[in-house]
Amino acid sequence: MHKENIQHEIDLLTQNATRAKEQLAILTTEQKNAILKAMALALDARREEIKTANHKDMVLAQEKNLSSSMLERLQLNDARIDAMISGLNQVADLHDPVGRILQEIKRPNGLLIKKIAVPIGVILIIYESRPNVTADVAGLCLKSGNAVILRGGSEALYSNQAIFQALVQGGTKAGMPQHSLQFITSSNHELTYTLMQQVGKVDLVIPRGGAGLINAVMEHARVPVVKHYQGICHVYVDVAADVNKAMAIVENAKCQRPGVCNAMETLLVHHDLAATFLPKIAALLQKRGVTLKGDVETQRILSGSTIAPVENWSTEYLDLILAIKVVPDLAAAIEHINTFGSHHSDAIITEDSVAKQRFLAAVDSAAVYVNASTRFTDGAEFGMGAEIGISTDKLPVRGPMGLEELTAYKYIILGNGQIRT
Repeated sequence: MHKENIQHEIDLLTQNATRAKEQLAILTTEQKNAILKAMALALDARREEIKTANHKDMVLAQEKNLSSSMLERLQLNDARIDAMISGLNQVADLHDPVGRILQEIKRPNGLLIKKIAVPIGVILIIYESRPNVTADVAGLCLKSGNAVILRGGSEALYSNQAIFQALVQGGTKAGMPQHSLQFITSSNHELTYTLMQQVGKVDLVIPRGGAGLINAVMEHARVPVVKHYQGICHVYVDVAADVNKAMAIVENAKCQRPGVCNAMETLLVHHDLAATFLPKIAALLQKRGVTLKGDVETQRILSGSTIAPVENWSTEYLDLILAIKVVPDLAAAIEHINTFGSHHSDAIITEDSVAKQRFLAAVDSAAVYVNASTRFTDGAEFGMGAEIGISTDKLPVRGPMGLEELTAYKYIILGNGQIRT
């Protein structure tokens, strides 16, 4: 694609999005909810088309020898389509974030100043693998009044297009402004890179995917970026842990769905508990098909089992592979997490109230757990309905990015003829 054609395509995308955001901003809550419910019905009505499109993607992915974790994220079945439908209906039932009064100030001169939540505007979302993101993002952006431009990964092209077409068909019938949702089908990276440099036309870029995608966006973007980065999540089993709780939580955090960002990648165990706990948890995890890697002490304790050395504590496996480290105390566990983690989700298993509070205060992550699995870091599990993703940034949003996180704010000032002297 020539530069002239790229610029023409970008101008068309941004002009359409600008018109759409102006119309979205004045939709009532009732209108937005009707559109969301119509989208959900359209997904259900076109279920077989979506599954057929996904089958095409799966066949091509297998021919390309994509990893098992990538295939797991790519696959759509009835349960996952049901989840997309449920997500749209849940978002429709949630409180409208637009127009919330965040602050109200009455000045001595009679001016009434209100700080209110407003849509961000035009959002570019770049994502890989998971076609369900298409529906989740569309629903959240529609409810929060944002126009969205979607750029999915090539491995999910057919699935994404089928879902997108269903959403547009359903939403349009219910009164969705034209071009509220736009989908980039071109695989031209230059188009995407140029689009994320359109200051004043694109308000925010949100990348969801691996390190390569995130780094490319950070290198090329000139508009603000909210990163949904790696999930190098830890569970620390303290000396004061309830072993039964620890066994169940570790198994769930690693095995329930290993190919997602909130699955545990590293298990830390207090030295004084390691000799008794590690053989038990290793036996359980190996029955579940988990490949274990460990530090020198872990290998010594589990000498009778096959366990490989850890090459890199900052590896996101997204698979049934677990790194294990024995640590001398709570302070060492916290230091390890803050050094090697991705500031996503980390947990402590302990009955010691002092250890709980120290861990919660000192671990620098978006979600910090006590006696629970890291797998709960999710917009739906947090009561937000669907989510854009899990932000590992600190500004402007952190953790699950739901409706409220998709708004900015402005001040409105109501006067009665006041002038400044």
